[in-house]
Amino acid sequence: MKRSQVNEIMLQADEFIRSFGFVLPPFAYWSPRQMQQQRQSISGIVDARLGWDITDYGKGDFDNLGLFLFTMRNGSLEDLKRGGGKCYAEKIMISRKHQMSPMHRHIVKAEDIINRGGAKLALKLYNSLPDGSIDKKSDVTVATDGVLRTQPAGDVLRLDPGESVTLLPGNWHAFWGEGGDVLIGEVSTVNDDLTDNIFAEPLGRFSRIEEDAEPRHLLVSDYPDWLS
Repeated sequence: MKRSQVNEIMLQADEFIRSFGFVLPPFAYWSPRQMQQQRQSISGIVDARLGWDITDYGKGDFDNLGLFLFTMRNGSLEDLKRGGGKCYAEKIMISRKHQMSPMHRHIVKAEDIINRGGAKLALKLYNSLPDGSIDKKSDVTVATDGVLRTQPAGDVLRLDPGESVTLLPGNWHAFWGEGGDVLIGEVSTVNDDLTDNIFAEPLGRFSRIEEDAEPRHLLVSDYPDWLS
């Protein structure tokens, strides 16, 4: 992706998020220089990888294969392993009309995926086989706002605004906005995007950025180069 495209997506995303009365935290609007100047006091942001996350999964076709995310809070794997402390995470995401977030599962993370507003959120769901691969035969049972729903493997679950689904480790899922853009909430156990995303096809979790402009704000994937 080009940096100029990333900058424009940030502006569009912020406008879309605000249209639902949701506002990102103050650090979302800091410039790269402001983050560098405050580096000694923002380890909680950098280490937890809070912030902007825009991906085309390395395929260069963001409009059709991509996702906007902003991580607002995230605990630590150490707390999760010992069973106490900050063991949760929260994201806000935008899935554009017919923009696919590709089939994947998590090893550790359980998550509630919430339609916060906009169009329908569509999710294609499968279970895992014992070796972790996709089970294309068994029915899938998930909780939607506490109500169990069972559907055939590979069927599409559609969530209207206000509805949510709980996905457990091993639940294969792909999702997209059906009929329009969707504002999505994610509440989960600790989030680890470096090691806990298993894709059905070879993909990159983070985009390769072509630096054709100065960054408006840093992506979480920029932190090692800009804030080390």
